[in-house]
Amino acid sequence: MRVPLAPDALDEALAASGRRWPPVEFHTRLGSTNDRARELATLLDAGWRVVLTDHQVGGRGRLGRVWTVPERASLAVSVVVPLPTPSLAAWAPLVAGLALARAVAEVTTEAGTPVTPRLKWPNDVLVAQDDDRKVSGILCELVAGGANGVDGGGAALVVVGAGVNVDQDRAELPVPTATSLALAGAVVGREPLAARYLLALRALVDELGDHGAAAMRTSYERACVTVGLDVEVHLPSGVVAGRAVGVDEHGGLVVSTPTGRRAFAAGDVVHVRRPGGRLT
Repeated sequence: MRVPLAPDALDEALAASGRRWPPVEFHTRLGSTNDRARELATLLDAGWRVVLTDHQVGGRGRLGRVWTVPERASLAVSVVVPLPTPSLAAWAPLVAGLALARAVAEVTTEAGTPVTPRLKWPNDVLVAQDDDRKVSGILCELVAGGANGVDGGGAALVVVGAGVNVDQDRAELPVPTATSLALAGAVVGREPLAARYLLALRALVDELGDHGAAAMRTSYERACVTVGLDVEVHLPSGVVAGRAVGVDEHGGLVVSTPTGRRAFAAGDVVHVRRPGGRLT
């Protein structure tokens, strides 16, 4: 039985961290959590406002891709993330993916049904237990300005939206390359998953602000399974083949090609696949 979300439980888990979090804004049904979070980003003190829904009916991903999910079967959450400087905005998608991968590992392990998440650049979380199918999607949108910046300053606000397939069966998934935590053998509550993800995201944003892109680059490369693989980078203009050797100071994927090294920004790439079409 798919039970409704309990937003109070998420509020309590966030408050227990000792950090200040605005109350979670919960909707039984909502078109897009990202759209609502963008509206909240215009408010004063908008940082770390969270939008949560039991049923997102107008979800979208990168490049305008849209999808629908059954009611109460997935986690759909967006948060307004204040970055210490606009120059770090390109790292938001990567940091969000790293946070979500950590949350999936922690929550499924605590539930006694551990899932092995594999992070594909820039932020897809794949599940090793289901043939590296994709369990989540993340969409980051930079918000211009906001209300007097963050805390009256000029730092960047980024709306980070995450969708995680929690309880879908195979027939409820949109594409054959998708999976859910349930299909990987894990039965978890959406509230603890959301809490672990949001707390991990905030900790990583703090780390990014305190230690800069160089330290985050090391942490990300250690977790990203794309690094070290032969890949095909699909661009609107064509396909570039080579070996992924790391990420650059802006979070771009660095690929060694026959003509030299090239870096690709997440916003410019349609797909990164293994030769033959596999996701990684």
